[in-house]
Amino acid sequence: MSDLPHQYKVKAAGKAVGNLTTSAEQLPNIEVAPPKQFNGPGDKWSPEDLLIAAVSNCLILSFRAIARASKLEWISIECESVGELNKVEHKVQFTHVISKVKLLIPANENSEKAEKLLMKAEGSCLVNNSLSCETHIECEIIRANE
Repeated sequence: MSDLPHQYKVKAAGKAVGNLTTSAEQLPNIEVAPPKQFNGPGDKWSPEDLLIAAVSNCLILSFRAIARASKLEWISIECESVGELNKVEHKVQFTHVISKVKLLIPANENSEKAEKLLMKAEGSCLVNNSLSCETHIECEIIRANE
């Protein structure tokens, strides 16, 4: 990791109607629109989707680094994050995010260690740490058949 602070530059552009185009240097553009809940088409990524996607991806990438440093062998991981949007003191905001993680480990690996490292990943995830709402992780550790 390079020295902190890091900066991330993203540009969004659009017209009075239609999708937005979100871009960042050396990355493919993303078409963005409001979600169905805000009368959008529901067929494009929305800011809400992107925020919750960032939670899932950050948890997995944090776990990957922690597992490597802790010498935990694992096969695959899935993370489904669900964020609830609600009104709090006249502001619409996410009130909590629950991430359900399924981790497949080799039969000879320690499932308690794996769960401990998943919890550590949640605590070190910079996206979770940047949110003002409550975050929670639910872990399912599955042993592979030999």
